[in-house]
Amino acid sequence: MSDFRAIVIEQETDGGRILSHSAELREVPETFLMDGDVTIAVEYSDLNYKDGLAIAGRPGVARVSPLIPGIDLVGTVTTSSDPRWREGDRVVLNGDGIGESHHGGLAQRARVRGDALVRIPDSLTSEQAAAIGTAGFTAMLSVLALERNGVDPAEVAASGSSVLVTGAAGGVGSVAIAVLAKLGYPVTASTGRPEEQGGYLTDLGATAIIDRTELEEEGRPLQSQRWAGAVDAVGSRTLANVLAQTRYGGTVTACGLAQGPDLPATVLPFILRGVSLIGINSVEAPAALRETAWRRLATDLDEEALAAMTRFVTLDEVIPAAEDILAGRLHGRTVVDVRAQADVRG
Repeated sequence: MSDFRAIVIEQETDGGRILSHSAELREVPETFLMDGDVTIAVEYSDLNYKDGLAIAGRPGVARVSPLIPGIDLVGTVTTSSDPRWREGDRVVLNGDGIGESHHGGLAQRARVRGDALVRIPDSLTSEQAAAIGTAGFTAMLSVLALERNGVDPAEVAASGSSVLVTGAAGGVGSVAIAVLAKLGYPVTASTGRPEEQGGYLTDLGATAIIDRTELEEEGRPLQSQRWAGAVDAVGSRTLANVLAQTRYGGTVTACGLAQGPDLPATVLPFILRGVSLIGINSVEAPAALRETAWRRLATDLDEEALAAMTRFVTLDEVIPAAEDILAGRLHGRTVVDVRAQADVRG
């Protein structure tokens, strides 16, 4: 087969330290692909914070060199030795090590494990599946966890409380707000730019906006009870304060660490208020849970809300866009059309 275009990262490391790093768009041959039982003609990927870290040469993401980044891909099966998949099947893959230890989606071709693939629901276009990506998949896993733990939208509304979403303007936060709002939950969005992003978050379905500074500083182990539940993509002191402010019996999902991986909290919210903290791991989610999450995304995520949070770039534009996502200049979802040239999307 012909060569294809891909973002390629190369690094030299020593004991976890990155000594040299490069990221560039280049043409690579079919033999560049790693092992796998399904080959895919990639149509779309997207740009997540983790992809931005890898492209910028930050430690902890790229675990092999060379590596095609991109923790998501959407495309069509071209060949398969896995009997579950046939030529022409539309598939999506989130996580499973791609973009970290296995070549990922920021390329026009991929070869991956059939076990990790999910068939795109018929009601979703390939563009929509890419716009959802790992961020939306993670958000849906968080919503499912809230539901399993009894956080009911009618009860939340009747109590005068709400579900808090931190990192609200990011990919996970944006999808979480849209899904929660469609399901009938009152949603409070926490953002660092309330004046700039308030209209965007309200349009997604947030019923209240707070400045993230309310949650960033060290707080008391127990505080006024504000939240029936929460989806936290920030971690560190923010998560500690969210736990301290969660109402009796509430549930908090932890799915990110934008502020840091530490958790400077006490056990008091857990043993005095019965608060539950649930970790969300989208990378290793089992197949049955992946399929459930994607079925729910097909019905519980408003198409107009998804379109409003989505912008498109090409492979030529990925590297500068990675800088923008790390600098906080992007909100919502950034889809990469790997087939297009820069002058096509404009």
